[in-house]
Amino acid sequence: MGSHLLLYTLLALIPALGSSDLLISNIRNIKKRSAAGVHTDDIDIYSLTIDCRVTSRFAHNVITSRAVNRANVSKEAIFDMDLPKTAFITSFTMTIDGVVYPGTIKEKEAAQKQYQQAVSQGQTAGLVKASGRKTEKFTVSVNIAAASKITFELIYEEMLKRHLGKYELFIKVNPKQLVNKFEIEANIFEPQGISYLEAEASFVTNELLPIIQKSFSGKKGHVSFKPTIDQQRSCVNCPTLLKGDFVIHYDVNRESPGDLQIVNGYFVHFFAPKNVSRLPKNILFIIDVSISMSGRKLQQTKDALLKILEDIKEDDYLNFVLFGSDVHKWKNTLIQATPENLEEARRYVQNINIAGWTNLNGGLMTGIEMLNEAQAAGSLPNRSASLIIMLTDGRPTKGERNTQVILNNVRDAIQGKFPLYNLGFGYDLDYGSLEKMAAENNGLARRIYEDSDSALQLQGFYDEVANPLLTEVELKYPEDAISDLTQNSFKHYYDGSEIVVAGRISDNDINSIIAEVKAHGAEEDLTFTEQADAEETEKALEEQQYIFGDYIERLWAYLTIQQLLEKRNAAKGDEKTNLTAQALEMALKYKFVTPLTSMVVTKPEDNDDKAALADKPLEDAQGPHKPPNPSHFFDGDPHFIIDIPQKEDALCFNIYEEPGTVLNLIRDPTTGVTVNGQLIGDKISSSNDVRPHNTYVGRLGIFNMQLNLKLEITPEKIVLYNGTKEMIFTWHDGVTLQHPGLTMNIIRKNSLEVSLGDGATFIVVLHQTKHSVHQEFLGFYTVDSHKLSQHTHGLLGQFFHPIDFNILEVHPGSDPEKPDATMIVKNNQLTVTRGWQKDYTDDPRHGINVPCWFIHNNGEGLIDGTHTDYIVPSLF
Repeated sequence: MGSHLLLYTLLALIPALGSSDLLISNIRNIKKRSAAGVHTDDIDIYSLTIDCRVTSRFAHNVITSRAVNRANVSKEAIFDMDLPKTAFITSFTMTIDGVVYPGTIKEKEAAQKQYQQAVSQGQTAGLVKASGRKTEKFTVSVNIAAASKITFELIYEEMLKRHLGKYELFIKVNPKQLVNKFEIEANIFEPQGISYLEAEASFVTNELLPIIQKSFSGKKGHVSFKPTIDQQRSCVNCPTLLKGDFVIHYDVNRESPGDLQIVNGYFVHFFAPKNVSRLPKNILFIIDVSISMSGRKLQQTKDALLKILEDIKEDDYLNFVLFGSDVHKWKNTLIQATPENLEEARRYVQNINIAGWTNLNGGLMTGIEMLNEAQAAGSLPNRSASLIIMLTDGRPTKGERNTQVILNNVRDAIQGKFPLYNLGFGYDLDYGSLEKMAAENNGLARRIYEDSDSALQLQGFYDEVANPLLTEVELKYPEDAISDLTQNSFKHYYDGSEIVVAGRISDNDINSIIAEVKAHGAEEDLTFTEQADAEETEKALEEQQYIFGDYIERLWAYLTIQQLLEKRNAAKGDEKTNLTAQALEMALKYKFVTPLTSMVVTKPEDNDDKAALADKPLEDAQGPHKPPNPSHFFDGDPHFIIDIPQKEDALCFNIYEEPGTVLNLIRDPTTGVTVNGQLIGDKISSSNDVRPHNTYVGRLGIFNMQLNLKLEITPEKIVLYNGTKEMIFTWHDGVTLQHPGLTMNIIRKNSLEVSLGDGATFIVVLHQTKHSVHQEFLGFYTVDSHKLSQHTHGLLGQFFHPIDFNILEVHPGSDPEKPDATMIVKNNQLTVTRGWQKDYTDDPRHGINVPCWFIHNNGEGLIDGTHTDYIVPSLF
């Protein structure tokens, strides 16, 4: 009987100014332990090639990975790679022993139903998750028989956007082993001619720079990187050094303001004029100074603003609006950036301080009203570009808190007169609403990642909009000959960017078209004219074998789907339904995996159905460290964290008990799965030590009564009991153990993944320390609990069922950085405190802060009963 391996991939198009990313796939090694404790040979990658063909900014990328199982037993091959967030997968195939298993694009709900039918027969094996600022990781696994070969091939397409005067291919290199044949090859064809081309790699030393071959002449550019086995080593007998970024930058000649091309009944128009005088800009910064911005966030914001003030031109106008609990203006109107005013602005920025909660609506409306009044009063330059940049790291907690009302207020106040750019700092915010707000007001949203370079990220965004050249840009084409145009009017055009319009030629007898571009310039209204001839374009393409002839049609489809999805995000009712139908129809026709479509690959395997679910993380999620499904966990003192995805929030509480106490965490009487944890305390330095002690979980017991399996986990060892048999492992083994009913995988020597059957997966994190007081302890995270029954309970297990709560009356607490609030949950009224706890799954050493509402008194009012109800006599 055949089976199904389903790749249910949701790859949303999240527009970003600037770069496009081409990232490399690889196959992870899965170590398997024999009875004698010796690792068998792994699956070897003997070929990994990345072939990129770029034609007029449209990239067609093919990643091919070939591997062989050299062992005498079957092995699991895992194909994983980083994908650009703006790409569309168009094809994924597996070739096993010469048999090809192709993927097909299906409507999302149909693929989801097929997935649900198959998932009960096997295990999920595919995943797309956020892995970086520009990337998301795609993973799929398949079992390979002894001595068999497998080829994975993935194809995706994307349009390269011009960013600060250049196009970028960003290639994340990480094959994780030496590869006999490793190749990156990029062929670029640009009808305008290539003006420069550069390539570099973060992992390549000066001695190895000659490995990167690059050349360009006329319309063609070529880059290749083909290191030998020896060149892939950082030293003799060392592992591969191929880990880092491989970046290609290029730009094109711009002898005319634009370039118009026609191929096979479709056209594309690239517009990026040079030698155009810069417009003065009127820029208003609206800055969140609420409590959550305290510390490094505020300091980095101030650093970025001070650097931006150095770049402000004297003919620009500016102002600052700060919003916390109240709204404060630097000046009552925008003022010219004279040297004296800029010096005063620097002093103002240096003295910005934290001021209460998040009055988002108040800050926005004050800033918009100020800009509207300045324009109406004529106090700004007649020919200038006005814009607002708003930065926030949170959700509205003061004033108007209804998101839809805020969206309506902003749209009604701006009325399309100037663009609004929303910068979302970190993850404890409603990024989806920021994105929608910006899209409704001719701008865009950008996430600023909490990192050491946050100030540079802020300054980098400003650089993109620092030099407006044109306003009210409209591109016109013959109405009787053109149909299905993509967006053809733009509020601003900035230096270093590019406007792209594509469409279909409805009159088959027309082989040439004329485009007219009208815009407001710094001194006068401007008109640009471009003409294209189909025969000329086709002649230019004839000699380039690596060019795919329908690239303009696919570029048009790519842009159209992207823009339909953006409009859909802001639409309602029938309009949203119609936009969804249009985008879905085009995605199916052009075989693009989008938020509305999925890819299904059928692979017969062991007469069992295996289902692979791959959900794309959307930018309005809590962040890349947050899994797509609820992830409840405890870690630390011990801190219990309950993820509430429908609220985009979390709840947390502590349990205070004596060392030696055993707590029931999960108990499912239907499946027989139980998890208990035993507390340990700090080391006691002497009998006179009377300091309050911390407690942690020092032992975990995971067992399945139906299968008579017991797993005891301590910081020293991991012991698996199966009846009378006992298997002992240490954290340094780094093994994968597959046992009937249980799979165990030690990762990085400090993370243990445990799967019980196909419906319960947990991660245990080992915290190692040489502290004189603290002991080594364990953290426990639930990854998948969908197969546990509705009768599941325990301190964590009770929250596998839906829970809701409401937050009222947020007000200052005893700690100025942690406000209190009233929570209504389970018909109880509780006083809770806003705080954060650490999630150590992605960063076991430092952890990532997870904002949450803290419930006091051992979780009383949130948990069922009292915490003493969960004390059990023993670990098993």
